[in-house]
Amino acid sequence: MNFVNQHAGFQQSGFSLVEVMIAIVILGVVLVGLTQGISTALSSSKESEWQTTGALFAAGQIEALRAAKDLTDGETSGTCGAALPQYSWQQTISPTDVDGLHSVAVTVARTQSGTVIYELKTLLFEPTDSTNSQTNGKDKTP
Repeated sequence: MNFVNQHAGFQQSGFSLVEVMIAIVILGVVLVGLTQGISTALSSSKESEWQTTGALFAAGQIEALRAAKDLTDGETSGTCGAALPQYSWQQTISPTDVDGLHSVAVTVARTQSGTVIYELKTLLFEPTDSTNSQTNGKDKTP
């Protein structure tokens, strides 16, 4: 009996080299897609953090202006302090057609790139002397 006849009924089992290579390629494509998805999720999360911080800081600037009750038209800018060194802000206060009403815009940007992260616009009212006399029902002029 020769060797071929002895093993004629025997089937080989296992994976061929081609099957292993295809499995590795598929696994590689899946891993690249998974890595890309995680990277996108992390950058989206960081962008959301920047926008939330910018929104909170801008709202705080508006509230500080409202509490100060002394609106001076013009532009001011600065950094957001030692706790937030990567942020800078600029605020613009301008008059409107209505006496005592001011348009306020606060823009928060990234310090390094200058990219605007968040912009908040609102109107603030600062009563003038003539407005106070009208609301009190008294005229202060003799």
